[in-house]
Amino acid sequence: MADISSALTEIVGKGYVSQQAQERYFYSQDPGLMQPHEPDYVVLPASADEVQRVVKLANEQKIPVVPRGGGLSLTGLAIPQRGGILVDMRRMDRILEVNERARYAVVEGGTSEGRIIAYLERHHPTLRHSIPDAPPQATLVGNAAIHGQGRLAQQYGFTSDMVTGLEVVLPTGELCKIGSCSMSPYWFSKGPPLPDMSGLFLGWIGTSGIITKIGFKLYPRKKLRDVETFVTDLPDLIPDIVFKLTHLEMVEDINIWFQPLPLMFKGNHHMDIYLTGDTDEELEFKRRMVWNALSEYIEAKDGGFMWLMPDVKPTFMEMPQKSIARFADVRKGGGFQYAGPIILVEKYPDCARKTEELGSKYKLGYSVMARMIGRGHCMMFGFAFTFNRANSDEMDRVRKALDEAIEFSLEHGGLPWKPTVDEQRAAMDMMDPNTLKLFGKLRKALDPNGIMNPGNWEVS
Repeated sequence: MADISSALTEIVGKGYVSQQAQERYFYSQDPGLMQPHEPDYVVLPASADEVQRVVKLANEQKIPVVPRGGGLSLTGLAIPQRGGILVDMRRMDRILEVNERARYAVVEGGTSEGRIIAYLERHHPTLRHSIPDAPPQATLVGNAAIHGQGRLAQQYGFTSDMVTGLEVVLPTGELCKIGSCSMSPYWFSKGPPLPDMSGLFLGWIGTSGIITKIGFKLYPRKKLRDVETFVTDLPDLIPDIVFKLTHLEMVEDINIWFQPLPLMFKGNHHMDIYLTGDTDEELEFKRRMVWNALSEYIEAKDGGFMWLMPDVKPTFMEMPQKSIARFADVRKGGGFQYAGPIILVEKYPDCARKTEELGSKYKLGYSVMARMIGRGHCMMFGFAFTFNRANSDEMDRVRKALDEAIEFSLEHGGLPWKPTVDEQRAAMDMMDPNTLKLFGKLRKALDPNGIMNPGNWEVS
């Protein structure tokens, strides 16, 4: 181990490699329920060249390598299941290019959401990207690599759909460019009209390489933004309401939430509908269209719009919404995890009732959160539970509730989002056998020595 440590020090510098117990402990866990497991080494490279040299060393010595962004997946995706070298990307945080006319940006693999948000606000105030509801230290690469979703998901799809190119260090140490950047100085396409190979690295949970640069689409930032909140106590109406709203093609974002506390929220399903425009007239026109689309539910007294008090409304307008992070500490123990299937919108009523059932069965605080993706083609549904980290019994009850939630999701045609190791196994058990066989062939071809984030997406 001393030899490996010396070799890593030679690559990244003395101050950026560690075997210290306290630092290995820090990197052994995330805010979710996954059991901690320490790496043997922690390194912080400053360039793609240093990442290459680290991976080449690991491949030669057959040492596991786990890339880490913000470490906020909640499902243990960056916990080193078999030790080895944890590669913290935070030093690689440069914003390399913003092409304002072509509306794309290129950043290094460790660039945080907070950094790119601040940069665009300061230097390109007419542009924005799809901001996830995650703390600012979450990385853009991390969100894209797990097929994350943000504030523009309803209009444009997953964050991975917005990728325009990748630079990746393969498990054998080669540096590879994916998309238009592989043969052009411009990062405007991740594939088409070329074969789209970005799918070899997006959704693979760090098992197929380390993303050192990413290009991503930018979108117009409208001058005005507002929110309307529609409330109904009939969950079976939600799919039809979503269909009518998305059919308008005027809504920026649609989020649905349902929770028992405070008591004023109990029994009601809230739908936050976000609107944008460059003029008051444009915004008001869209607002009228939304109200007209939902008028039948108001007239039937099956739902209505909730007035947001001036001191409350700013909470709804935050990007990202800090209230989601605050929900994680409801139990004053800092614990929060959710099973997040990507599933058809028509399954919302079943999923909402299941969440309520699990909360009652396991005596847990719960919350439902759902975001529409790609104009209602599907939604991200979150079975969310809080827990006190000092209460092992409560943590065990949350694990059981989440196991039931993901089993329910798979039975109803959902796909596990940010899947834990156990959820990955469950998904592979249901996968078409030939698809699973291809999955294994691709992993073996990319990573012949099996060093990249072992334990995840392992085909037996």
